[in-house]
Amino acid sequence: MRMSTIDKAIKSERAELKRSKRERKQNKKQGHIKLKRFFAGLFIVGSIGIVTGLGLLYGPWKNFREWLITTAMTTMTHQYYATWFYDEDVINDVLNRNKVIEIAEDTDTNMIHFASNKVTEYENEFERQILERDPKNNDYKIIEINKKKFSGYLVAVYDPARIQTVCTKQLGVSGQYLTTMAEDHDAILAVNGGGFDDPNFNSTGGSPLGVSICNWEYTSRAAYSGAGGIIGFTRDNKLILTSKVSVKEAKAKDIRDAVTFGPFLIVNGKASSVVGNGGWGTAPRTAIAQRKDGIVLFLVVDGRTASKPGADMDDLIDVLQDYGAYNAANLDGGTSSVLVVGNTIVNDPIDSTGAHKTRPISTGFIVTKDESDDGDHSVVASKLGEDED
Repeated sequence: MRMSTIDKAIKSERAELKRSKRERKQNKKQGHIKLKRFFAGLFIVGSIGIVTGLGLLYGPWKNFREWLITTAMTTMTHQYYATWFYDEDVINDVLNRNKVIEIAEDTDTNMIHFASNKVTEYENEFERQILERDPKNNDYKIIEINKKKFSGYLVAVYDPARIQTVCTKQLGVSGQYLTTMAEDHDAILAVNGGGFDDPNFNSTGGSPLGVSICNWEYTSRAAYSGAGGIIGFTRDNKLILTSKVSVKEAKAKDIRDAVTFGPFLIVNGKASSVVGNGGWGTAPRTAIAQRKDGIVLFLVVDGRTASKPGADMDDLIDVLQDYGAYNAANLDGGTSSVLVVGNTIVNDPIDSTGAHKTRPISTGFIVTKDESDDGDHSVVASKLGEDED
């Protein structure tokens, strides 16, 4: 029996439907297989990540654990990175094995003798960088610092009489950005200062730690039991470090401007002992120092990047000793670490979210203007929008 044209079309259509159905079934099956493989791969990667994370957190390799705890516990807002994973006993054990043992002395200001620094021969490259300056420059010199773990700037201030402490206008309420404080005081340069109380972890920066003095005015008188102590300048412009944090002590030592923080890094030429990693982790840092010839050093270093995480206390001591520091102290760090020239931030502060910005703070150190006002901007000229000669 011959098949009609219509029957052939129907048969062909049925065959096509069957083929299409088989293909859909196969595609669905392959889709399920791919989905299973994807989730299996995701599970394997996740498992490896979890196992690796647990190994780093709780395994025999103590370096990561100690880095995490010491870095987290010295921050204002992110101590939970440590407290989530470790109990109080573990944290205290790590902090006790990683700490800075400070020199048990106050600064002997009689050892500071102001010099003209008019020399033509230098002991080493560091001395040359500090003392060799433009004849027209009577203010300061910026020196670029570039190390394996961090980069930043060292500022040599030649006249410490022009260094003052500034405080937020809203004491007890909120801090201010250092650019604002510098502009309000018509400063040519500024760095962040002491620590501040942050009970609710909101980083408002309104309440300075310990004793703060701004141009003889006592702006904070809080008790303090942390590392370091008072970091200030006497009437005769000598940097003084004292662990006795009280108004009585500040008045007895004739301190005109001061903040409170620490640890003290170098006292009377003697460096503090750093046990383990120092207990302060690795982060952006700010430090202040004075040489025996009276020149003041501000050190601001950046961090929080994959290639350059920041500095620890040993790093600060090493850099400051290279440049002749005789007395030196750590200032507030992390997101607070900032160097302002004019009204411009010239370093690269990074906050905990990864954003390139600083935060409101309670105190800072500024360099005031004088008639010359011709600070050396050569290292940061591009950031200031200036033409380099």
